Amino acid sequence: MASLPKTMKALRYEKPEDWSIVEFPLIPGHETIGEVVGFADDVKGFKIGDRVAADNSELCGHCFYCRRGQELLCEDFKAHGVLGLDGGFAEYASYTQGRLFKINNLSDVDATLIEPASCAMHGLEKIAPKAGSHALLIGAGPTGLMMAQFLKHSGVSQLTIAAPEGSKMELAKSLDAGDIYVPLSRSNPAPQWEQIKKDNPYGFDIVVEASGSSKVLEDAINYVRRGGKLVCYGVYPNSARVSWAPSKIFGDEITIIGSFSETYMFPATVDYLDSGKVKTKGIVNKVFKLEQWGEALESIRNKSAIKAAIVFD
Repeated sequence: MASLPKTMKALRYEKPEDWSIVEFPLIPGHETIGEVVGFADDVKGFKIGDRVAADNSELCGHCFYCRRGQELLCEDFKAHGVLGLDGGFAEYASYTQGRLFKINNLSDVDATLIEPASCAMHGLEKIAPKAGSHALLIGAGPTGLMMAQFLKHSGVSQLTIAAPEGSKMELAKSLDAGDIYVPLSRSNPAPQWEQIKKDNPYGFDIVVEASGSSKVLEDAINYVRRGGKLVCYGVYPNSARVSWAPSKIFGDEITIIGSFSETYMFPATVDYLDSGKVKTKGIVNKVFKLEQWGEALESIRNKSAIKAAIVFD
């Protein structure tokens, strides 16, 4: 076992706007990339200096759902940096070898996209697009841009991306993430939505709501083709509610899919991103040091960051 420092810098995070740099941590950070500096004697397949991405999920293996092979629904689901386990906003972090995956070509900054891309990969498996499908993706955030590219690689022959006008939509175009782009007015998007309906009178086989707006999700069902699928992929407040006519879901045989987090998606996701088949350039557009955590949060709040990353010297 390597000789490691006795103290380190880490981020202690109590609640929004209550944080500090400390030596003994409760550490957030769930999209962790690092370099192997030490391991136990029984660890196989890794060496000092390997660059790795960490899968943040830890599953109990023995609850009702785990024993049915539905580990994502684990009743004791823990996630490094989110639920019950220390994460990566520190100079050193510890993970079990089964949760580490080697990377070769991606930069450390771009490799932070592996975790959200793995969530998109899980969503893709749930959607299971048929060859020749037409899809509508609503929202162009980082994980939505990953989902868009996976859909194009997996049977979707025409992908329309609808998202507010601005930097994220321009980034979607630069990544060649879609086939048709509909920049939505931030003040009055109604005319653009009407045009989407006119251009697609039968709707879409797949509609993925990735903006996190329950209002948009509620209306998204009206763009789903008969026999199609509506995917709830955004992160919604617990208080959010939608209202759909059961007769429409029944009569049009619409399938509504929820997609949350991921398990066992890292290997495939690393292959796609590390090979360059799924493009990442420009998604992480702001980089900060640990001491600049407050500035990082502000960049998210004021929307100057599409995605921000914390880096160490």
